[in-house]
Amino acid sequence: MSLYGTMRTGVSGMNAQSNRLSTVADNIANSTTVGYKKASVQFSSMILPTTNGAYNSGGVQTDVRYSISRQGTFSYTTSTTDLAINGSGFFIVKGGDGTPYLTRAGSFVLQDDGTLKNTAGFTLQGYEYDSNADPTIVVNGFDGLQPVDLSGSGISAVRSLTGTLNVNLPNSAVVGAAADIKTTSLKVFDSQGTSRLITFSYEKLANNQWQVSAVEADGGTSLINPPAIMDFDTDGKLISPSPAELVLDPYTVAGAEVGDPANGIVINIGDTTQLASAFSVERGKVDGNAASKVKGYEINDKGIVSVAYENGDLVPKFRVALASVQSPDNLNPVAGNMYTQSNDSGVVILGYAGSSGFGKILSGALEDSNVDVAEELTAMIESQRNYTANSKVFQTGSELMEVLVNLKR
Repeated sequence: MSLYGTMRTGVSGMNAQSNRLSTVADNIANSTTVGYKKASVQFSSMILPTTNGAYNSGGVQTDVRYSISRQGTFSYTTSTTDLAINGSGFFIVKGGDGTPYLTRAGSFVLQDDGTLKNTAGFTLQGYEYDSNADPTIVVNGFDGLQPVDLSGSGISAVRSLTGTLNVNLPNSAVVGAAADIKTTSLKVFDSQGTSRLITFSYEKLANNQWQVSAVEADGGTSLINPPAIMDFDTDGKLISPSPAELVLDPYTVAGAEVGDPANGIVINIGDTTQLASAFSVERGKVDGNAASKVKGYEINDKGIVSVAYENGDLVPKFRVALASVQSPDNLNPVAGNMYTQSNDSGVVILGYAGSSGFGKILSGALEDSNVDVAEELTAMIESQRNYTANSKVFQTGSELMEVLVNLKR
């Protein structure tokens, strides 16, 4: 047995316990850091071969691991832009250098340029919202991502372009009788956000046949030229016009355009019926909105970021993107509670909250650190005692070396 080997083993043990104390110190310091993931040290022995009955002491080596996949608890806040992920996935953020990072720290704050940045100064990434379909995303890359930008969402006014108006017309109405002409109205919006009232009139022409006209209430301008003819089958279902639409002529009032200048306003009437029941409006709806200021923002559990206006309208603008890897615990941690891909973490896969493999987003919540302070204090005491014991091994080896050297004297 080598005394030098004994001393080296003691030094190895002290270094190992020093590494463990370093992770404990880091964990305790970040026990209240949003989205922080605990670091721990795993020990493995280093064994040297034994020859001729002589034991050669080896040592110990350490491997630092991160509990990135272990979710923390949630703290709830009053800010809708504070986000947490309940389940798997990471937010995608970019720093000033344009490099994408993954993070669970969702303490985002709206900036004066309309972007959302967390406390480390990284900008949240996503895709522009498309009501018809989600945009195509690159599975193994970050192409197509852009900052979630809510600038330009000030006073909003959107002209009406489409709508729905489904009614039931009584089959007992008398042909040509003025008393049996039925009317209802829809409120539409022009290009400057002014509301315009459109009145629809239904007159029975013959059995199973009605005529519908529309006028602008203020000016009396006819908007269906000529009036549309609606035919019903023997079951009272609408069979014409086909397609089942009323197209209102575009017009301009005081410099504001009502409807699409090329197509007017298209009103779907596909579920209009003629049955033995009183006249009733089953559904009446039109798009567009009046001029209104921004009241706030809402982010739902699917990551859709919407602007809330004072008139009650909720307009979706962006959808937050999430990322995952096959082995989250093997990601490389960097400053600011960020992570980068490593050779052992696997390929980055992008997706959306609530879709397969991804958790849901909680708005007005933050994920706490997954550090247990009591557990860390226990580990600190253990490391301290073990460090002292290893130092005693080194001290003893040193004293034996001194005895050996003094044998010559």
